Amino acid sequence: MRLLIMGPPGAGKGTQAAVIGAHYGIPAISTGNIFRVAITNRTPLGERIKRIISDGGYVPDSLSVKVVVDRLQQQDAVDGWLLDGFPRTVGQVEALDGELETHGLRLDAVVSLTADEEAIVERMLKRAEIEGRPDDNEETIRTRLSVYHEQTDPLLDIYRGRGLLIEVDGMGEVAEVSERVLAALAERLGR
Repeated sequence: MRLLIMGPPGAGKGTQAAVIGAHYGIPAISTGNIFRVAITNRTPLGERIKRIISDGGYVPDSLSVKVVVDRLQQQDAVDGWLLDGFPRTVGQVEALDGELETHGLRLDAVVSLTADEEAIVERMLKRAEIEGRPDDNEETIRTRLSVYHEQTDPLLDIYRGRGLLIEVDGMGEVAEVSERVLAALAERLGR
């Protein structure tokens, strides 16, 4: 099973990705987590990514694609995966399409979490305080939301056109959202 989870920053993608991954026995692969580890370890890639993220931007397609393709080739991803945080641009969609086609694979579904923007800002500010994320201040959050809408919203139309998009309300208690997500996937996938 090969899935994507999409939604604006702070919509709960990481939380729901973990639930979906555990439910279907596939790795939930978060580009954001991969990038944060690189930043924490102060690798050259991490330093470059840190500068980009601090300004509220997205990591360039060339770097993101390399990280994701390398990760999808690891043993635990052979039988399936869920990508969280990738693709974010049309170029990344094309790169993922090419990678899947090369291996004779296809996406099964794309889950899109929807959420109220002001609630997202509040949620992310609280998360920044709890987790000590200096890159999550209000100005940066709003910039990231703006960049998301500009660059990533068009991807929803692509996946909707392919009949893969499943939109789920991402607001509410974690368990409620998980229940909605798993029910929507079960209806679409028959499992």
